[in-house]
Amino acid sequence: MRLLHTMLRVGNLQRSIDFYTRLLGMRLLRTSENSEYKYTLAFVGYEEESEGAVLELTWNWGVEKYDLGDAYGHIALGVDDVAATCDRLRKAGGSVVREAGPVKGGSTIIAFIEDPDGYKIELIENKHAGHGLGN
Repeated sequence: MRLLHTMLRVGNLQRSIDFYTRLLGMRLLRTSENSEYKYTLAFVGYEEESEGAVLELTWNWGVEKYDLGDAYGHIALGVDDVAATCDRLRKAGGSVVREAGPVKGGSTIIAFIEDPDGYKIELIENKHAGHGLGN
């Protein structure tokens, strides 16, 4: 497994891109938009997604502000087989909260598990790890 990205919900995408790129020196790696589910994603980081973990900035259209408790989204891990990993984790006592299947609006196979504190961790098949989830 490897850490892929951390997702943060933002109220103003351009302001957030500016902060992470101009102030923190990250690069805007890619963006994607999903008009059916009304969200835009921007991936920023210091290196390419194939080389290290990045941030996924998610702007849900029409939402300008989040409570700090809602700002955290998930941590993503790349795995070779999402369904097999869910089975292994479940057998070891893990909590699978979204079974393996395609992401809304796309074909990438994902699943979600929860840690003991309820934080969500997304499992993404390695063969799709560098592709946009909505693509």
